[in-house]
Amino acid sequence: MFSIHIPSKLTDLFTNVHSQLSVPQLVEKVLSRNEGILTSTGAISVSTGKYTGRSPKDKYIVVENSTKDKIAWGPNQPITEEAFLQLHDKILHYLKQKDELFVFKGFAGADKKNQLPIQVINEYAWHNLFVHQLFIRPSEEELAEHQPEFTVICAPNFKADPEVDGTNSETFIIISFEHRTVLIGGTEYAGEMKKSIFSIMNFLLPERKNLSMHCSANVGTEGDVALFFGLSGTGKTTLSADSNRRLIGDDEHGWSPNGVFNIEGGCYAKCINLSHEKEPQIFDAIKFGAVLENVILNKETRIADYEDVTLTENTRAAYPLHALDNIVDPSVAGHPNTIIFLTADASGVLPPISKLTKEQAMYHFLSGYTSKLAGTERGITSPEATFSTCFGAPFLPLPATVYAEMLGEKILEHNAKVFLVNTGWTGGEYGVGSRMKLSYTRAMVKAALEGELNNVETVQDEVFGLNIPLHVTGVPDDVLLPNKTWADKDAYVLKAKELSAQFRENFKKFNDVPASIAVDGGPIA
Repeated sequence: MFSIHIPSKLTDLFTNVHSQLSVPQLVEKVLSRNEGILTSTGAISVSTGKYTGRSPKDKYIVVENSTKDKIAWGPNQPITEEAFLQLHDKILHYLKQKDELFVFKGFAGADKKNQLPIQVINEYAWHNLFVHQLFIRPSEEELAEHQPEFTVICAPNFKADPEVDGTNSETFIIISFEHRTVLIGGTEYAGEMKKSIFSIMNFLLPERKNLSMHCSANVGTEGDVALFFGLSGTGKTTLSADSNRRLIGDDEHGWSPNGVFNIEGGCYAKCINLSHEKEPQIFDAIKFGAVLENVILNKETRIADYEDVTLTENTRAAYPLHALDNIVDPSVAGHPNTIIFLTADASGVLPPISKLTKEQAMYHFLSGYTSKLAGTERGITSPEATFSTCFGAPFLPLPATVYAEMLGEKILEHNAKVFLVNTGWTGGEYGVGSRMKLSYTRAMVKAALEGELNNVETVQDEVFGLNIPLHVTGVPDDVLLPNKTWADKDAYVLKAKELSAQFRENFKKFNDVPASIAVDGGPIA
């Protein structure tokens, strides 16, 4: 456990608290309060209203003596302690007026040596159900001794006044490391609670010499561990949910001297175009106790229409790990054998799979390239090229090189094989080509995990310098080479060099990175 200050019990300030309600009790509260409705499978269906994705421009870290010289300001927005305390008092006064509040106590971090006790205070019952399913639930013995070391206060109907409160809008997500508190207001999007705790762990874990990672993880029958890095929408949850491998977790992990551990106790899966045929494990997990966000239901049958994007493309399902049949319990495992970087390249020029040298692995980890998909954040309506350092820049309080150097050391120490997998477009850019078939991606990932690609013949990509396997079982050979999938070869070269230039321009910000990474790891044309 972390040796940090334990805050006073905020719940003592309220007389209207429901603490540690069970899933059936929370479902009853959601229905009686008209916060959501039941689906045909027994899940709770809710709408998050105005905001159907994260609000990165409304996220702040308080400038405090103990952290001001450690935080990577710029990527992380500062806010004064005075502004934080002012909003803290306002939100507490607001919550005191409520007829009911809901409190969850649990943990972040499945590794007992690196576990953070947390509590979440919610205005909505469905938000409390969400955190109950997403974080690690305590046993009765653990609950009796539970002392929260971080508190999340979430009041979506409380809105900030930017002119008075120093925020950019009515919405705010503020982390204070000295007060061990997160304030969330002005948004009903539940993902803000999940990612706030992740941001906190990304600050605390490296201080204990543990790498925190935005990745999914699973383990094979031989105990071989795989990590899948990637931003939302690139396939972390989908590809790690493999019936032939046990799931450790779908989104957030730590890597300690003893191995990998899940930070969460549940999954938060995108469910746009979800089907039993393509993703049976996720489809079947959406049952009683699960939470569906912004999914359209048939009014009479209450059957979910996962293809309907009326509210957003960022439709989500939250469910506990134990809703899946094939999991690691507890969510800890050994050191990774294989690391896969996922990107959804909307330009359609990156290879579907390529083998990375150590230098290329560090280059692409620091670059964190993908195309941000519609709906994941407010204002994103079509794929947008982005470079998110370490595939998780919005959640990294410390300088990116801290995480990158730790990963590089661990790759060398444990001789992990690293691959770049493009789950994006093929045969042309977005609007011209098509999305890579999931069956092909699964086949490529399977080949990488089983060692098939360790000694396979490769060819070097003429623009990016990546080593592309010439044959992968279950995938047509031509699909592996992006220049062969484009009808217009000149357009391919032009687009590839355009993306190459974007990589180079982005990497200029890493002026202290060795040339072996900056030069040898990047594009060659």
